[in-house]
Amino acid sequence: MNPILHKSGLSVAGLLVAGGCALGPAVAAPAAPPQTGPTATSAQADKGGHDRRAERLVNVDYQAQPNFFYCGPAATRIALSAQGKEISQDDVAALLGTTEAGTPSALDTTRVLNQLTGGGYRTTEIPDSTAKPSEVERLRTDAMKALDDGRPVVANVKGTAVDTNGVPHSYEGGHYVTLIGYRDGGDSIRIADPADPADSEYWMPLAKVANWIAERGYSA
Repeated sequence: MNPILHKSGLSVAGLLVAGGCALGPAVAAPAAPPQTGPTATSAQADKGGHDRRAERLVNVDYQAQPNFFYCGPAATRIALSAQGKEISQDDVAALLGTTEAGTPSALDTTRVLNQLTGGGYRTTEIPDSTAKPSEVERLRTDAMKALDDGRPVVANVKGTAVDTNGVPHSYEGGHYVTLIGYRDGGDSIRIADPADPADSEYWMPLAKVANWIAERGYSA
């Protein structure tokens, strides 16, 4: 049985629980001028093959979610913008099957990303309440590969995680964010968060991102 498909119901941990997303702003933030193409710096690889000095940021067209349940469409649309896909959040929501209960799961964000970009995305689950070291490393590898290809990652998260500036980001009912960059060989991940245009992007340690995704999944 696929564990992704056996978790349901609001406020219950699992990939199929969006929990209504985060409370977003009443009006979407003005979109930045569209930009395309990843940027990166070259550096030296460690014994594990990870470039510990490398940094890559993928240019995206940020938009905040316009209501409390559009985090999935907003995060997916941010990812799509990196590949030059101009599509409204309403159109993405229709494809995702988003309702006021939220967006069902990372399976749906993967499906829609592949539908609109021609493929390349896959869903990875972190099934337990805490990410195993191997799952943290899997996220590092998946995120770095996707971002090196110019494909932001869409992650379904739940609970509270603290960014590198010490600011907590709390979404107890569930939320979707977009991973748009990495630095220090993937030790830190750049997050575009559609919930709050005043704090639209921030860095977070890789392990904290993985534990934020725990009991859910991501599209990379």
